[in-house]
Amino acid sequence: MVVSPPSEVETRRPARGRVDNLLGRLLLVLLLLAVVAGGAWALSRFDRRSPQFADPPFPVPFQQVEPGSQAPEQGGQVPTSQQPQASPAQQSAGVEPLEAWARQMAEKTDIPVRALRAYAMADLLMRAQSPACRISWATLAGIGRVESHHGTIGGLRLGEDGRPSDPIIGIPLDGRPGVKAIPDSDGGTLDGDTQWDRAVGPMQFIPTTWARYAVRANGDGNSPDPQNIDDAALAAARYLCSGNRDLATGEGWWAAVLTYNQSVEYGQNVFSGADAYARASTP
Repeated sequence: MVVSPPSEVETRRPARGRVDNLLGRLLLVLLLLAVVAGGAWALSRFDRRSPQFADPPFPVPFQQVEPGSQAPEQGGQVPTSQQPQASPAQQSAGVEPLEAWARQMAEKTDIPVRALRAYAMADLLMRAQSPACRISWATLAGIGRVESHHGTIGGLRLGEDGRPSDPIIGIPLDGRPGVKAIPDSDGGTLDGDTQWDRAVGPMQFIPTTWARYAVRANGDGNSPDPQNIDDAALAAARYLCSGNRDLATGEGWWAAVLTYNQSVEYGQNVFSGADAYARASTP
């Protein structure tokens, strides 16, 4: 049997198939190279744009301290203007010792420098006016942490004038569950509420307590301002030191803080912050 020779068309088909196969492989290789190159470019862009994570916030372990059993640590002493606490570089830049101390403590504790200066000044003033009280800046910071996160609650900022970017005004003290009923006592002058009193400012004073213990911290002759962290910290110190209390003792410290808020959990929260801040300030 004689087999007819393949036609010209038939002889060309295998050649075209080989060419098509080769081109397909080449396109596949080019596609893979493009994918790899694109992935490398995207990864490099991602690496350049990846966020720089901030240090974790200052840790404050909760301490379930038995009321009256002990006081928090006092911590390192606040420097006066006569104590050369600034570094040589800070001294050459004209930084006051108290300012240098506040900046160093802010880095350690995450407390704003402006708030630390207020707590420290109240500490120094009470050391001169009521030395037997032995209140510390760390206790004031412990209260400021619980009451308003040092004047920064809700994303607020403390200005250099000592006031938060917006006034801090608490809920109406209208007798709802868990809340005392305190009718308006100041015509809404401090809190803007003519029906009920509200706690105001970074240290959360009710108007009647503010009227009794407030003084102007910088002595400029203006009226005390509960929104001003300097005035609020000093009023808090005066209030805590009333009754001839010694806040370096467990009995005196707890008696003072529980008059601020009659809650054991509140006192434990303040204790936890005060103790953590004091320990961070100790060399």
